[in-house]
Amino acid sequence: MRYLDASNIEKIATGASLLGAGGGGAPYIGKMMALSAVAKYGPVKLLSLDEIDDEDVYMPAASMGAPMVLTEKFPKGDEFARAFNRLGNYLGTKIAGTFPMEAGGVNSMVPIVVAAQSGLPLVDCDGMGRAFPELQMTTFHLGGVAATPMVVTDEKGNLSIIETITDKWSELLARDQVVEMGASASVCLYPSTGQQMKANGVDGIITKCERLGEIVHQAHPDHDQQLAAIQALTHGYHLFDGKIIDISRDTRAGFDYGKMTIDGLNTFEQQSMVIEFQNENLVAYRDGKMVTCVPDLICLADMDSLVPCTSESIKYGKRIAVLGLPADQRWRTPAGIDTVGPRYFGYDFDYQPLEKINTEVQA
Repeated sequence: MRYLDASNIEKIATGASLLGAGGGGAPYIGKMMALSAVAKYGPVKLLSLDEIDDEDVYMPAASMGAPMVLTEKFPKGDEFARAFNRLGNYLGTKIAGTFPMEAGGVNSMVPIVVAAQSGLPLVDCDGMGRAFPELQMTTFHLGGVAATPMVVTDEKGNLSIIETITDKWSELLARDQVVEMGASASVCLYPSTGQQMKANGVDGIITKCERLGEIVHQAHPDHDQQLAAIQALTHGYHLFDGKIIDISRDTRAGFDYGKMTIDGLNTFEQQSMVIEFQNENLVAYRDGKMVTCVPDLICLADMDSLVPCTSESIKYGKRIAVLGLPADQRWRTPAGIDTVGPRYFGYDFDYQPLEKINTEVQA
């Protein structure tokens, strides 16, 4: 058990933004919400999975919708606690704490806001180990934990409680409501016992985000050593360096869709890369050959500072480094690949682990 204050939040937001694989929301927005909550209510208690009771109930809270919209349609501030408290009342049970459902610049910060406002602890796990665009794309879903009952609410105070027969139906019905609420809303879902969290949660994700953020923020005279430290922590691959020369985006049905083209720099000069995304980066092609695809992570960072870049922040002329990180092993099972593999997103090829595609030596 330890406490998270402003210095921890800065690092967690940065690391979570990298693991968001382009999605999960803008880290500046998430960081400022969490910093404000901690400044007002005090530091947040962080518990490890082995410190929670099996019978207690915990719930994540998150932002749902198109990340691009969230850069202009800011939360009012009370939506997350409203969703959290309303679902707790609906369940009729005492809620022992909260946790993030995914890694991301906003969605790793929202539970910190809820924990600070409610005086409840935060648990060091999540349900993805990265970010994914749809509600059923969680390790809790793979383990048979239901997404519902769930709450959807907006900044105006509109609120609904959803119960569905499958987690995919949760995604479909909640997404329709989020679109009507302006393509961005707040949700609380996947109420889970401590036992379910221990069985299905991605353990230690908040601490991992903090360690990544510390590497990025630490002044380091050797850029290559800094990059190597990130690769060592994530078991990742350095896939590309380059400048974005074209980017297209389209916000529809509550998602940000798009594609970017990158011209190679440094050791990747005379090469090109294309990355396609749906909130999160889905597939990367280098010189027309697929080099990484979901569920593995395609992460973008500023080429010089290694500060992560999210899909809504990238623009023409931006110089970026592209990293490929292996997904949690649960995503590489047949059930995981059926849920988040390339064919689910409409690609006509099977998943291949990034280690098998890329032969570069890890740092």
